[in-house]
Amino acid sequence: MRGPNGCHGTSLRPEPFPGDRDYESRRGQAAQGPVTISSMSEAAEEMPGPEDLKIINLARAARARVESAEGAAVRDETGRTYAAAAVALPSLQLSALHLAVAMAASSGAGSLEAAAYVSDGSRPEPASLAAVRELGPNAVVFCAAPDGTLRAILRP
Repeated sequence: MRGPNGCHGTSLRPEPFPGDRDYESRRGQAAQGPVTISSMSEAAEEMPGPEDLKIINLARAARARVESAEGAAVRDETGRTYAAAAVALPSLQLSALHLAVAMAASSGAGSLEAAAYVSDGSRPEPASLAAVRELGPNAVVFCAAPDGTLRAILRP
């Protein structure tokens, strides 16, 4: 079955995580039905697997933990994950994706398999995507809303 945008009508349930203050208010909503995938104009036919859902939830948790505008998580070639929230200090400003990629690189990651970006906005900034592509030229980037609704899957 295809949705209104031509994508398969697959749905994802939001998972609770530490610091998710909105989970209890959404809990009844989730019991009534799953969270559905919205517009995915650049989406592939295949849906996220369990490891992909894990990094989406890690990005959601990183964002919620510090009440940041955005959260991100990346998975390297060995399966290790790195999660981060955006940093907005007077002397230092980093996007969540920049920080997650930097954490992976400083930990010795040779490449990235996937990244997740969670924000109220629909897409990461081009410079943030460039950081992902530099360490993971073939990495898939999952863009999701704060409630876990998948908005887009960006492929190289």
